Amino acid sequence: MKFKPSGIIPPIVTPFKDDGSINEPVLRDVIEFLIKGGVHGIFPMGTTGEFYAIGGGEYQRLLEVTVEAVGGRVPVYAGCNDITTRGSIKLVKMAEKAGVDAISVLTPMFISQTQAELYAFFKTIAEDSSLPIVLYNNKPKTNINIDPATVAKLAEIENIVGIKDSTGDFTNTIEYLHLTRSNDNFHVVLGRDTLIYAGLCHGATGAIASCANVAPRVVADIYDKYMAGDHAGALEAQFNLTPLRLACNMGTFPAVIKEGMSMQGLPVGKCLEPIAELLPTQKEELGRVLKGMKLI
Repeated sequence: MKFKPSGIIPPIVTPFKDDGSINEPVLRDVIEFLIKGGVHGIFPMGTTGEFYAIGGGEYQRLLEVTVEAVGGRVPVYAGCNDITTRGSIKLVKMAEKAGVDAISVLTPMFISQTQAELYAFFKTIAEDSSLPIVLYNNKPKTNINIDPATVAKLAEIENIVGIKDSTGDFTNTIEYLHLTRSNDNFHVVLGRDTLIYAGLCHGATGAIASCANVAPRVVADIYDKYMAGDHAGALEAQFNLTPLRLACNMGTFPAVIKEGMSMQGLPVGKCLEPIAELLPTQKEELGRVLKGMKLI
């Protein structure tokens, strides 16, 4: 399989109206904002998109709108995350019907799986779909890690083409790269925005970066400048991004991301409860960060 997850791929926010329904016109505006900002892919229904809050009918419609709005300009990756194997496969079938280019699958939440169970989970999903699959490892959220040896074994499956590592443990990321370095079909992308430049230096092919929702050009510069050979410029872009990533710790994720977009004139709405809006003092601090980055 020739599909290569690469570049800066924002896991896009899901804009909500006051009644909690999806705001389709704003979703289209978000996609335009990001593509004009230079991103290399669009990823609906990731953690940043509050995937856990979206039901089947809304999920299908959101993917259809996203594919239509992107119009083939960049690849569309769809998050297909569920606690059970059959639940994930059900979402995969919806993603296939919507016409996405690739899917991402998170380790099951709540239950504590063995590595053998994780391998069987991803293998079964891969056998039930012809789409390229990007594994999603987010131990801070799920308390489950896909061990490097398990990833190396999964990388042998043809349509498993990569992994997003959101652990923040760069030793873990490096071991993914180390054990799969001879496999041209498999690629590692970063899921921790402060480690994009470091990842590229070690052979990663890009990042699924939540902060790209707020600062697409800044984040895209890390990748674009690195690929152009301007390593100093790429590192400077990485440093420029750091205050925004650190500011994300102020609220429950992804409240800061949504507030940062709202401050730039994108009315993406609030996160669904129980995630609370930022406090006034936190909004002031975020405003200072965005002004320092010349985003507002």
